[in-house]
Amino acid sequence: MDRRIRHWLRCPICGHPLTGATEGTARTLACPHRHSFDIARQGYVNLLAGRAPHAGDTGEMVAARADFLAAGHYDLISRALAGAAVEATARYREAHPRPGATPLTNPLVVDVGAGTGRHLAAVLAALPDAVGLALDVSKPALRRAARAHPRAAAALADTWQRLPLPDASVAVLLNVFAPRNGAEFHRVLDPAGALLVVTPAADHLTELVGALGLLRVDPAKSDRVASSLGARFAAESDTEHRARLALPRSQVAALVGMGPSAWHTDPVGLADRIAALPDPVELTVAVRLGVHRRR
Repeated sequence: MDRRIRHWLRCPICGHPLTGATEGTARTLACPHRHSFDIARQGYVNLLAGRAPHAGDTGEMVAARADFLAAGHYDLISRALAGAAVEATARYREAHPRPGATPLTNPLVVDVGAGTGRHLAAVLAALPDAVGLALDVSKPALRRAARAHPRAAAALADTWQRLPLPDASVAVLLNVFAPRNGAEFHRVLDPAGALLVVTPAADHLTELVGALGLLRVDPAKSDRVASSLGARFAAESDTEHRARLALPRSQVAALVGMGPSAWHTDPVGLADRIAALPDPVELTVAVRLGVHRRR
């Protein structure tokens, strides 16, 4: 694991720094109190302090997401995040001038609920000296996130518990279609850093909701985001990003299979409904990107 990223990792049990048994080839990380955490063969480190409340996305869901994202259908989200991250990091650098910078002072970008790490990779590509950490509870997702970018690492962590990071350590915090732990986000984000939250707009994928019986976007979504963050964060900006897609039926199946509706639909009935759709299917992609600062 890249030492520039390992530098920021903390033991989820006692909060002390983690080091490798040997430089470069260590298969475990350990703290001074001898709490030890395995690095999986696929490259991610397991930083759970106990059992996770759930296993996260399944291998089938992650494969569907990887296929869908690789086709570029959600690149507008990656581009929006990268642009916002570049602006946020410029402000972070102004607050932290480092004329004698060392390799351990690279800005840290953390994606909480990172999935395959594609959005994190896009942000790192736009920030040549930043390093990244993907956090997720899904092992299949982390196997992909661990190799999403040369300057990224991945860790298994329950994002509803204490994050395995020190206070005020993160320059840019990403949260894309994922749960929001406002207290922990506030603790780990640098006072000059930014939290970038992506949520679905009201008409996101609206053409599929009725046709396939998918979950609808919660009409109170924006209120719930504000409720989870408002006491600790101030909204700096909120922008909408939208596009029209023409998807073949196979990509519609991947789109449904990668999201929360995969847990709530009958596979046989869903396949029949997808087969009845026109080919290609015209869809609306509409998301909101909120930039938040610590209060």
